[in-house]
Amino acid sequence: MLRRGGRAAETLFFDYNRQNGVPIRVARIFNTYGPRPAAGDRRVVSNFTVKALKGEDITIFGDGSQTRSFFYVADLIDGFMAMMSSEASLVGPINLGNPNEFTILELADLVLNKINSKSQLVFKALPQDDPQPMSARHF
Repeated sequence: MLRRGGRAAETLFFDYNRQNGVPIRVARIFNTYGPRPAAGDRRVVSNFTVKALKGEDITIFGDGSQTRSFFYVADLIDGFMAMMSSEASLVGPINLGNPNEFTILELADLVLNKINSKSQLVFKALPQDDPQPMSARHF
């Protein structure tokens, strides 16, 4: 889901492109993960991994069936490079992400199994602003 700040930035870039003819590229980045994330970056992959390594409970909001597309950072860089070397007419927005989605519960199980963690899953109510798949959105 594109947040308001991202949408506003896109609009400004497109307007600047139209008014000044400056070539731009607009990318929409999916949930990126990779080595050495910043401490407390609040991304779900690193959050689950840190909690599993510490043996702390992992919080799942809702029933864990909500899906996300996870994209490895090296693949993101490859996507940026391909986009930047494309024709000037390819402005975007271009989605840079994995076409396959995984449930949050699948991610939590994968992390727990890979780390062999004793962490427990704790389920809490799903926040109202949780991103929904396009097919589930109502406008």
